[in-house]
Amino acid sequence: MKVEVLMPKMGESLQEGTILKWLKNEGDVVERDEMILEISTDKVDTEVPSPVSGVLTQILFPENETVEVGKVIAYIETEGKAEVKPKDEANNTQEVKTAPPVTEKPEPKIEIKRDETATVSGASVVDVVMPKMGESLQEGTILKWLKKEGESVERDEMILEISTDKVDTEVPSPVSGILIQLLANEGDTVEVGKVIAKISTAEGTIVTKPAETQEHQMETPESKQDLSAQPAIPQESNQLTSNRFYSPLVKSIAKAEGISFAELDTIKGTGSEGRVTKNDVLNYLENRKKAPVAPASVSEQKKIEVSKPPIHQPQPTPLVSPSAFGAEVEIIPMDRVRQLIAEHMIYSKQTSAHVTSVAEADVTGIVKYREKHKSEFEKREGFKLTFTPFFAKAAVDGVRAFPKVNVSVDGKNIILHKRIHLSVATALEDGNLIVPVIKNADALSISGLARSVYDLSTRARSKKLNPDDVQGGTFTITNVGTFGTLFGTPVINQPQTAIMGIGAIKKRPVVKEIDGEDLIVVRHIAFVSITYDHRVIDGQLAGQCLAAIVKSLESMNENTISL
Repeated sequence: MKVEVLMPKMGESLQEGTILKWLKNEGDVVERDEMILEISTDKVDTEVPSPVSGVLTQILFPENETVEVGKVIAYIETEGKAEVKPKDEANNTQEVKTAPPVTEKPEPKIEIKRDETATVSGASVVDVVMPKMGESLQEGTILKWLKKEGESVERDEMILEISTDKVDTEVPSPVSGILIQLLANEGDTVEVGKVIAKISTAEGTIVTKPAETQEHQMETPESKQDLSAQPAIPQESNQLTSNRFYSPLVKSIAKAEGISFAELDTIKGTGSEGRVTKNDVLNYLENRKKAPVAPASVSEQKKIEVSKPPIHQPQPTPLVSPSAFGAEVEIIPMDRVRQLIAEHMIYSKQTSAHVTSVAEADVTGIVKYREKHKSEFEKREGFKLTFTPFFAKAAVDGVRAFPKVNVSVDGKNIILHKRIHLSVATALEDGNLIVPVIKNADALSISGLARSVYDLSTRARSKKLNPDDVQGGTFTITNVGTFGTLFGTPVINQPQTAIMGIGAIKKRPVVKEIDGEDLIVVRHIAFVSITYDHRVIDGQLAGQCLAAIVKSLESMNENTISL
């Protein structure tokens, strides 16, 4: 069967990609998810995996060619003897290469052995695997299956939603066919590369499921394990259990092996930002079997007590029932994103020494400019002009003037970032928060910042962000004045060391010196705050940066703004 390789869509606003390098040649055997080419877009350079296993029979575009999204760029033969077509099909004298045969799969009826709930007639079956959504990500959690067993799916049609440590996103089908088997449940955390479903691509595939077993719950080998005899890890519903973030996979291993959060905290992490990975836990378990842990000396215990705040380790308790608080309550479990936000906020407070400085800015020039040009801007760009890009530009100007605010901390080292990657806090419809990043914001105009803010916020709310979109920020802005709040003291977005808060714009009487006289006039005023990490940023530096931000805001008017 011939399978098309398409130019992938790497972002909502991207319509094309450039082929940088083919990693495979015509006639080469490729495995599913093996990288076959490198592409470049306006947002990111990345590698593209093969959608199936087979032989790369034809490459349709050369390197350095720019191709529209969705266009066929190559063909892969998945069965039988795959003949490699010559690039110039009109030249019949050109030699045709014959690639090594791919092992043919048997054609008989396929049976799905999940309590005999379904049978399939057909032949070609393609595995759907948990995708790798980022270099440092090793697992993903299935939030929702968008398709059921027996339903037909089109290539690139979304079939499930997954969540990772960085972003929630939808996963498309690699091929067209019938979804014949789901191998993981909603809520399961699955390692990258593990098969989570199967799709039959053969024509005439029929899935027959007995009516009484339609709703039968799926089981995996992991779910069948009897963990009742294992010591329980403390309930993770209390956010006081640990200072560090642990992925669901690490937590599940810890629970199965009887590792407490206090013990997890002692494991050195080799993952991104020092996170504990699956391999870290497994290596720890292996070493623990070989040698007993020696008790800490009195001096070491004192050092631990001084360097680390005491953590309350409550005993496991049964789930709280509404009756414990009376009749007029509702118990609402935190969803996964809210749990990650909670852990990240606590981690930030326990890591950075938070201090906040506040100033007020006269933004009358910005208000008048926006009011005059917003209709023209919307007709030209296709979206509304908000105040956010103006504040983003001021943040960039302030950080550019005082670059030592654009830093992060690595142990006893200060990392000074040469470019300004601006994180923009974005509220989601479910009440949660995500912080996508405008890369190289210091190279963008107000119009460029406006387009980036619109693109990222739109894709954030529709779960179309890529992992790269939420990584690498060096300075954050958050609009706390959306609903009228004058100013706030936001929590620093780790591993950054500063965050700018934007208050509501209000008309206020202020004193202005005009022609040598002090006059009371009505102006549009906004409070602007900067919360900074006092470990590496002192009040003088923060105050200077904040003053530069205010100066930039107050200088914007009809004569200085260019869209």
